[in-house]
Amino acid sequence: MPPPDPGSDVALYVHWPYCSRICPYCDFNVVRDRGRAAEQAGLVAAILQDLEAQRALTGPRRLASIFLGGGTPSLMAPEAVARIVETAERLYPPAGRIEITLEANPTDAEAARFAALAQAGVNRLSMGVQALDDDALRFLGRDHSAAEAYRAVDLARQAFDRLSIDLIYARPDQTPRAWAAELTAALELGFEHVSPYQLTIEPTTAFGRALARGTLTPPDEDVAAALYETTQAVLSATGFDAYEVSNHARGPAARSAHNLHVWRGGDYLGLGPGAHGRLTLNGARTSTVAHRRIADYVAGVEASAPWSDRETLSPADAAEERFLLALRTTEGAPAALLSALDLSPEAAPVADLIADGFLTLRQGRLIATDRGRPVLDGVLKALLT
Repeated sequence: MPPPDPGSDVALYVHWPYCSRICPYCDFNVVRDRGRAAEQAGLVAAILQDLEAQRALTGPRRLASIFLGGGTPSLMAPEAVARIVETAERLYPPAGRIEITLEANPTDAEAARFAALAQAGVNRLSMGVQALDDDALRFLGRDHSAAEAYRAVDLARQAFDRLSIDLIYARPDQTPRAWAAELTAALELGFEHVSPYQLTIEPTTAFGRALARGTLTPPDEDVAAALYETTQAVLSATGFDAYEVSNHARGPAARSAHNLHVWRGGDYLGLGPGAHGRLTLNGARTSTVAHRRIADYVAGVEASAPWSDRETLSPADAAEERFLLALRTTEGAPAALLSALDLSPEAAPVADLIADGFLTLRQGRLIATDRGRPVLDGVLKALLT
């Protein structure tokens, strides 16, 4: 499928920064949920006001998709979700039924809201299960048990036709055999989409500090590679295709329409504290970043200045960004983008990577091969440095 015109349909990303607990591996823009009811009401109002202002800036567009992420948007009041969905569809009338995704944690309290969230307009739930082993969940700092996860999945199946699951692997002392069994158990729950993430340890997180102290030892490169290969083998054997490096779907219809819109270079609004957006304004690709602190974002919206950063990208920067995103997918990147980067398929380093089996050129698109996908960061470094 050819990529869309970046200036046509627009997707919507809403960042809800509240979490009941901050996980030790998380470096997202999040805060604890407790005692913030008044602040949350103000944030919802600011998000709606920001949406109105950005509609005035972009002009009429069709709505491609909505993604509510975080943080933990399943902690958001369903009434607030409904207001956001209704406002977005009023301002950007979609051509038909669109994908509306909400990220959720599988605690009993949040699972009790699933039916109301579906009534609010959500039709795709992305569940942050992360593990199906209680010891692993405690290590990851999660506030749900494996039993709660199973109960939440049962409730989610009753409320939503489309379900996705996030899982974290490459945990300390994890073996490929144990991971294969855990992943298989997760797939038996009936998810149409799986996002398996290799545990990455950022310096600013609790895990990062533990690593620096020497109290946390992640798997070495060989074990991590074996776990990655196990992931691909189990998912492939059960009918999932890896349409992006960390995203697998049971057939094309199960792929995330929102994520594909972003990876193909489509425009999207970023609403909420710290949210990133990409818009085509006056014919130029524009990067936006909302104020990170909640109070700063709310005040910024009131002052008609919600962004801490707004940058008009040069044609070369816009092409490089689109190329980097597209090459992560099985669709690959349009080879035509190479000219804006002073590259071509016939010359090094592109020709060398093709000859070495890391990339292939097919129907005018540059695609990472099975050999290239596990080392994609190295492939991109070779291309762009």
